[in-house]
Amino acid sequence: MPGSDEGELGLRGWIEEQGHELVVTTTREGDELYEELQDAEVLITTPFWPVYVTSEVMDQGPNLKLILTAGVGSDHVDLGEAANRNITVAEQTAANVVSVAEHAAMCILNLVRNFVPQYNQVINGEWDIAGIAKRSYDLEGKTVGIYGAGAIGQLVAMRLRAFDVRMYYYKRSRLSNVEEEVCGFRYTRLDDMMAHCDVIVIEAPLTPETEGLFDRKVLFGMKKGAWLVNTARGAVVDRDALVEALEQGHLAGYAGDVWDPEPAPPDHPWRQMPHHMMTPHTAGTTLDAQKHYADDTQRCLQAYFAGEQIEDDHLIVDGGEIVSGTYKAIYETPAGES
Repeated sequence: MPGSDEGELGLRGWIEEQGHELVVTTTREGDELYEELQDAEVLITTPFWPVYVTSEVMDQGPNLKLILTAGVGSDHVDLGEAANRNITVAEQTAANVVSVAEHAAMCILNLVRNFVPQYNQVINGEWDIAGIAKRSYDLEGKTVGIYGAGAIGQLVAMRLRAFDVRMYYYKRSRLSNVEEEVCGFRYTRLDDMMAHCDVIVIEAPLTPETEGLFDRKVLFGMKKGAWLVNTARGAVVDRDALVEALEQGHLAGYAGDVWDPEPAPPDHPWRQMPHHMMTPHTAGTTLDAQKHYADDTQRCLQAYFAGEQIEDDHLIVDGGEIVSGTYKAIYETPAGES
């Protein structure tokens, strides 16, 4: 499996043929990790695993010139600090967007149809159809809001069109009329989603603007009995407020593939909260997605080894500046503005 530590993204033979050394570790912190970083020029990591690339981690890699995310989403890297140190940061744009979008659509259906309790009944030797049916609905005719309509959010919308749902979206920069028509949704703000949507799907990146955005006020401002799906980042949702909203029955269910922190500790309250369908950040790690981001990581390395520019759509930080439109707009926005 290319995305595992044993699989090494399929890079070892190729990297060694280029005359470079590849060191693989799953150590998250401490002397063992820091010792390996001392001579490292390139750090390859996946979102939140094994390393949160903080300024402290960068201190231990004085020769770092390139940080590559083998995946999509570089919010586990201190981008401002990387820019200050002139460390290039790149990720594998669009490598797993189909995988995540399919996972989000699956989560919506599983929540609305109350699937997990049905499966558990089979495993537990039960047969209580009425107990399942009282929380099971058709998706047809429901109103779905997609908060964050980038590549993944748009793919989610296109996959939901067949279910004859009404759809709304919010994106920092509104899409064109043609794009809205293709995706089958209309533009709105979070306040309107909260008031009208039966399902809200979070597909926005984690930034200073979105961190903790779905707090107690927002969660309890959603329609009573609504479902929430999050395949973006765990920290977009307030941990304890979500548990409260589910325990009090205000939300009908939550499906999340992302946690804060990651890996989630055994006592993380989301493991035991009612009516959830949590997965361990596996939405974007299908074998197809792993092949895509492994290949793209090699292409980035190939450009770097040749002294060539990494393709623009992969770059997050370059030349001492945050160049990704998504992150640049957020980091340049004063606190409290959007």
